[in-house]
Amino acid sequence: MKKVFLVLFAFLLAAPFACAAEKRAVLPEVVVTAEGRSKVSPGVEAAGADLRKIPGGVHLIRGEDVKTGRASTPQDLLGWSPGLFVQQRDTASLESRLSIRGSGLQRTFHLRGINLLQDGIPLNQADGGGDAQRIDPLAVDYTEVYRGGNALRYGGTTLGGAINFVSPTGYTADALQARFEYGSFGHVRSQVSSGRVLGPFDYYFSATQFEQDGFRNHTDQDNFGVFTNAGYRFTDNAETRAYLTVIEAKSKLGGGLTKSQLYGDATQANATSLAQNRKRDFDFVRLASKTTVENDARRIDLTGFWSSYDVFHPISPVIYQDDDDFGGEARYSDASERFGRPNDFTIGLGGSVGYVDDDRYVNVGGEPGTRAAEFENEATNINLYAEDSFEAVDRLTLVASTQLVYSTREVEDFFFANGDDSGRTTYRAFNPKVGVLYDLAEDAQAFLNFNKSFEPPSFSELANSAGDYVPNKAQTAETVEAGTRGARGPFGWNATYYHSWLDNELLTINTPSGNVLGTINAPSETIHRGVELGANVAIRSDVVVRILYNWSDFRFSGDPAFGDNQLPAFPEHLFKTELTYEHPCGIYFGPHLESTFEGYPVDMANTFFADPYTIMGFKAGYKATKGPTFFFEAKNLLDETYAASTGIVANAGGADQAQFNPGNGQSFYGGVEWKF
Repeated sequence: MKKVFLVLFAFLLAAPFACAAEKRAVLPEVVVTAEGRSKVSPGVEAAGADLRKIPGGVHLIRGEDVKTGRASTPQDLLGWSPGLFVQQRDTASLESRLSIRGSGLQRTFHLRGINLLQDGIPLNQADGGGDAQRIDPLAVDYTEVYRGGNALRYGGTTLGGAINFVSPTGYTADALQARFEYGSFGHVRSQVSSGRVLGPFDYYFSATQFEQDGFRNHTDQDNFGVFTNAGYRFTDNAETRAYLTVIEAKSKLGGGLTKSQLYGDATQANATSLAQNRKRDFDFVRLASKTTVENDARRIDLTGFWSSYDVFHPISPVIYQDDDDFGGEARYSDASERFGRPNDFTIGLGGSVGYVDDDRYVNVGGEPGTRAAEFENEATNINLYAEDSFEAVDRLTLVASTQLVYSTREVEDFFFANGDDSGRTTYRAFNPKVGVLYDLAEDAQAFLNFNKSFEPPSFSELANSAGDYVPNKAQTAETVEAGTRGARGPFGWNATYYHSWLDNELLTINTPSGNVLGTINAPSETIHRGVELGANVAIRSDVVVRILYNWSDFRFSGDPAFGDNQLPAFPEHLFKTELTYEHPCGIYFGPHLESTFEGYPVDMANTFFADPYTIMGFKAGYKATKGPTFFFEAKNLLDETYAASTGIVANAGGADQAQFNPGNGQSFYGGVEWKF
């Protein structure tokens, strides 16, 4: 396989010369696009304009930019967004550890603290838990990232904010598209999609199959997904769109390794994971709808959704979960002038409810043994929010927001393994936000804002390892952030500094073998502060350097046990850079690098550390608006052994423990895509 990739690489080096000659002999390309646009999903340019109105950390990711290399994992989709930390949990798994500003800092499984949305409609479960596997990077037109309190546009309440994955529609998709990827460790991925506009009706359909053996033993994966939507325009100002997602995913879990195991043989699986045949299989079905009515400067959006999430998850117990979630939202927007000045006003009311049947059994070689627990869980959320953005004078915009939140978490025990572990807790919050946005120039802005956030526990944070109900408090934070973004000449930038003071931070702790012990509220205030930097520098018109740097200083503040120690499981520094040459005819190539500079603690006592790493890669390809495109990508070229992420313990005492999730070794990927 390496020989094939070397031949492809040699071709790419020579291709610009042939391509340039061919270009001189070909007439200019004529691109035909569907007339009009979707009212529900107005497109990437409109999304970019909306993000520029927000006085805080936001980012727009174009789907076509992601497809220039391997586009299989959440890291492929989100890895270049400032402020995000995203790493695969297992080397073949699409399940990733995803955090913004330290949200769900120590959640090494799934995620919490970030509102995931698809087309502005919630993807998370009602208790706040989420899973990036519910998104296919190939079925995303563009992605909006709202860090922290800037997520209020979608009713976001959490420290991390929100990520909105926007689907292609018949107006933006190709009539027919096919893609195939092949690579190391048995990576095989294929996709076919189609989008058309037929009078007032349009549709988009995508089906994807993905298989991978994995760099490590016992990390096989097999995923199939369908992502489709259809819209109908009743009038020029009214449209309804329906969405359907169906996913079947099967993932084996390699488990954590000790540091000595990591550097001895990173491809091995945890012995307990093998003995218990640990894996995570799920079926996910989601139905959603969105209706938009526009009238001049006014707009009404009505959304609704239902999702079913069935999980078979043999770990320390065997977990069966059947999860049904329902929800909806009504939002009114008005961009009419106030006092003769530009003004944007939004008010919304949303709610969700989720029911979970949670059955647990003793793990006998990956199969259920005797029953260990039986719970029925219910989560409810009601969120009323309003925001006004007023241009007080030329270039200066003032933003004020408010939010009222009501949530409940209820657990009903039907097994009584340790007595009655039922419980119910109610959470309420008032979250204000104020901000200032100043236009330094036509294409440059500065901003400042203050906001409060609120995050009630998910069901995973309401029980310890024995299944006992633990009524943890909601995590709250006060955050101030300041920054600037824009473009001047050859430079483009997006830079933010933030400082958050957290009360009752939800901290999850593992056992030495890697099992989750439970979650506690930090007994004292914790601090999350950092810098989020994304930049582009055009050395020449055809050579661009891209840079990402996250400084993440998360620590205790006067904790009775851990003083001002660094919070574990998160690198303080993350640096990425990429140099790309792109020929006018569509050929591109260049190297990339990722580094954490220094180690970071795995335990709260700061006695046990993950080592720093630097990995290098290379990407090349050819892209065109129609016809064939292809790519080649090499990752971890120097075959560096490193931990992509880690678990967390309270005090390791310097002892080696099974908390390390290895990153992939040297790997190569190639693919071809054809658009009609």
